[in-house]
Amino acid sequence: MSDQLIPWTITGIAMLSAVLFVYAFMTLMEEMPETDRRYMDPLPLPLRIIWPAVDFIAIHIGERLPVEWLEKVRSSLNRSGLSYLLTPEQLFGLQVISVGFFFAVSHVLLTAMDASSFALSMAIGLLGFLFPFLSIRDRRLKREKEIVRALSIYLDFITMAVEAGLNLNGALLQAVEKGPDGALKLELHRVLRDIKAGMNRSDALRSFAERLRLREITTLVSALLQAEKTGASVGKSLRIQAEQRRVERFQRAEKQALEAPVKLIFPLVAFIFPTTFIILGFPIAMKFMYEL
Repeated sequence: MSDQLIPWTITGIAMLSAVLFVYAFMTLMEEMPETDRRYMDPLPLPLRIIWPAVDFIAIHIGERLPVEWLEKVRSSLNRSGLSYLLTPEQLFGLQVISVGFFFAVSHVLLTAMDASSFALSMAIGLLGFLFPFLSIRDRRLKREKEIVRALSIYLDFITMAVEAGLNLNGALLQAVEKGPDGALKLELHRVLRDIKAGMNRSDALRSFAERLRLREITTLVSALLQAEKTGASVGKSLRIQAEQRRVERFQRAEKQALEAPVKLIFPLVAFIFPTTFIILGFPIAMKFMYEL
């Protein structure tokens, strides 16, 4: 009799656990506050699909993460231009979803190849935790290159506007209106928005340099603040900065041109030379075999 009760007991415990889990999950979903994204960037389609799960993890787990880690992630999001798309807590939720996705896909593929391994699937899933960070890092590097490339153009606009008689605020406004689209235009527009909101211009420029943490931007902001503090000519300081950035841009292009032959060595040795030898040697080898 006792042997017959064991399966029923296990089944009852499992059903009760499932009911309690569903009840707890529904309770947590009802307690979730509605996310206000009126002042945030629109979500791309893949994120919109999984966003309820990301929000759930961010609210119930992400808010309990260490403050130091959250500030570090917030700085990385600022530098990559994603601070108006998601918060550090939501990024953690996206990482957890990425772990589950990588684990499920790797497990299905390994099972289809008759090489199922829970440890390997778990290792691939843990790599999924780093995937959002790697994507943010690539976006940050690409964005920084774009900003440095466009800086000399915007400095020319600002310098001409200042030398024409405008103050620095008016020169920044003219540069934003006339300059090319890109990450630097968005950042300068954010500086002007901070100034219009009541922030001191010096503080807005310091915040601009702190967000990007680029040597070129930090040098420019330091020169502008020093010129305002000492009463020096802002136009002259901007002219010096514009010439310096133009020289550095030429030096970067020259460096990349000199590095091109070195970077071509591996493709030549690994792909082009063997293919050339095969094309040239195949008729010779066939003729030699025919003669023998």
